[in-house]
Order: sequence, then structure tokens, then C-alpha cells
Amino acid sequence: MLDATTHSGGTATASPRATATELAVPALAPVPVTTSVAAPGGLAARCTSVLLSPWSRFALLVVLLAAAASSVLLFEPQKLLADGWPPQLGGVSAAAVFAVAYGLCTVAFVPRPLLNLAAGALFGTQWGTTASLAGTVLGAGIAFGLGRLLGQDALRPLLRGRLLKAADGQLSRHGMRSMLAARLFPGVPFWAANYCAAVSRMGWVSFLVATALGSIPNTAAYVVAGARASSPTSPAFLIAMACIALPAVGGAAVAWRKRHHLRRA
Repeated sequence: MLDATTHSGGTATASPRATATELAVPALAPVPVTTSVAAPGGLAARCTSVLLSPWSRFALLVVLLAAAASSVLLFEPQKLLADGWPPQLGGVSAAAVFAVAYGLCTVAFVPRPLLNLAAGALFGTQWGTTASLAGTVLGAGIAFGLGRLLGQDALRPLLRGRLLKAADGQLSRHGMRSMLAARLFPGVPFWAANYCAAVSRMGWVSFLVATALGSIPNTAAYVVAGARASSPTSPAFLIAMACIALPAVGGAAVAWRKRHHLRRA
């Protein structure tokens, strides 16, 4: 405390004996400052987490596929077949461009038999078969990659039904054999087999090799039919039609038998 001396005027003055220590004022503790503004890094991390979530990626897959299918309906690529291939392309270049267009069209749900018939009509048997097989593998790879990257994490938890679990187990454990059978015997839509394999745990190599090998007979038959369509009574055309019809009947029988096997499983 300060010593005070009272003067005649009634004014209190500090005593000279007061030291600097006695005059010191104790320091106040710092008051923490809070803010309601989120850190930019935290907000960006949350946005990234939402955008990369399984259902966000699945929604992106649906949008991409819908856009691809809509583009086919809008631009009507079948007009290209009616008007003929662009005259500035020919030979290997034309077949390569057709293979790329073939693959993209299969991702957009264009039926492969129509594309195979067009390949035969445009390029003949040899180049038509080569371009169609290349486009088949390309389209299957694109669809498998999209399904694996954007759809697998969201759809795998939904595989709860008995048939779905059995089909997933078949593709996951016996991927090569199952996909080879799906490609050899028509009946399973091309796009459906691609996305089912993508949701399963089937490997890339098994999927692509089985697709390439299993698609040869059916693709070649349609290409020959397209190349010989102008002479429907020729032996080549009749053999091609038989090669198309017999696997379809066999595939229906195998699918019926497999259906009962999956139900028992």
C-alpha cells in the first residue's frame, strides 16, 4: 500500500518511501480469442471427402452413362452406316477409327450385333472381325474401369440377396471361366456383364482375356453375316446364321440350368 501524507489543502500525496515494486501492477493473463470461421483446409477436406464418397462417385457414373446414351440418341450414329464411311479414311486407319467408335458405342449401350453387322458391311470379313474384336475389348475395358472406380464401393454392400451373393461369388472365385461362358453364349447383355464383373472382385487380366477369347465366335459370325448380307442364300451367310442361332439356344439352356443351380446354392 502507498503511504500517504495529508497536507493542509486536504490533498493526499504519495510518500517518497514507495518503491517501484510496490507501484508495479500485476500483469493480466491473456484471454483466448475464439473464432467461428472454419479453417480453409478443414472445409476443403470435408468437400473432398463428400465428392469422393462411394455414392457421389456412383452418381457420377449414372450421369456419365446417361449422357453417353443421350448422345447416341441425339447424334444418331447409325446415319454414318447409311451414308457410308467418310471417304477420306480407308484401310487400317478406317478400321482403327471404327474400333474406337465401336468401343465408345458399347459403353453407350449400343447393341454389339448391330455394330458387328456394320463392321462386316463396311470392311469385309477380315478387317471387320479385327476391328470389332478390338472395339469389344476396348469398350469392355472402359466399362469395367468405370464400374470398378465409380460403382463398386457403393454397390457391393447391396449384394445381400441369395442370387446376388451366389453370382458375385461365382464371378469373384471363377472369373475367367464365368466371363468366358457369358461371352460365348449370348443372352447376358454386354454392358450388364461388364458392370457385374466390375462390382465383383474379378481381376482385370481375367476379365479382358475372357472377353477377347469368348467374343471371337459370335463376333465373327455377325461380321460374316454383315459382309454376305447381299447374298443371303450363300453358304457363308447360312453358316454364319447357324453359328448365331445355335449358341443362342445353348446359352438359353445353360442359363436355365444355372438359374436352378444358383437357387440351390
